[in-house]
Amino acid sequence: MTALAARPPADLAPATSGVARLREWWRDAATMSGRALRLVTRDPDSLVLGVVLPIMLMVLFVYVFGGAFAVGTEYLNYVTPGIILLCAGYGAANTAIGVARDATTGVIDRFRSMPPATSTVLVGHVVASAAKNLATTAVVFGVAFIMGFRPGASLLEWLGAVGVILLFVLAITWVAVFVGVSVRSEEAASGFTFFMLFLPYVSSAFVPPETMPAWLRGFAEHQPVTPVIETIRGLLVGTPMGNAPLLAVVWWVGIGAAFAVAAGIVFRNKGR
Repeated sequence: MTALAARPPADLAPATSGVARLREWWRDAATMSGRALRLVTRDPDSLVLGVVLPIMLMVLFVYVFGGAFAVGTEYLNYVTPGIILLCAGYGAANTAIGVARDATTGVIDRFRSMPPATSTVLVGHVVASAAKNLATTAVVFGVAFIMGFRPGASLLEWLGAVGVILLFVLAITWVAVFVGVSVRSEEAASGFTFFMLFLPYVSSAFVPPETMPAWLRGFAEHQPVTPVIETIRGLLVGTPMGNAPLLAVVWWVGIGAAFAVAAGIVFRNKGR
């Protein structure tokens, strides 16, 4: 009885500090990230395709198409950044399907009834997607090295290239998360695959935009994927970059922030 009498009323109990709430949020985010990563490892088809797709694309573009393109440098050096972004787009599209699956099968509704912050479900998908896409990027570089890719970049330039790739992966993943929470079925989310795989083709990823018709060249030169490719190519193999690094950062920081906020709003409204 003495102990019960000494316990303060609930409304007088000290409020949880902001630091403690932030610590709990990070712990929940780490838990959800681990869950999303385990889901990735339990999908052998996706894992195999994540390894096979970069190999097939590198062989196809370098050995089948490469001889037909005049790009002013060795085609392997020219096309490697484009294939990295193409594979990242495929990985992001799979994330959209995973988020849609969680939303349509009641998994997210179940998490809403539990103590962890439900926003960490989305963060978990983003972290898992980033890890998976960086692994795929390593596969692309590995295959490129085997085929003769020998960039003369310094350590700082390598770090810059990886940083730009990571920025692109995170931003495009938030776009995928927005699609996943907005659609009503996994099939609708899978349509995102076509869009993400199509976008790098209409850029400087595989052929110079100068070779395209005038009505298409303007889009290819100014769409957000092109400055990312030009930056990676410039940092690794020394091609002119101009203001591509600045444009890449502005484009993809803006896209990532806008779609992260939009995904959060849609996710919150669906829970009401």
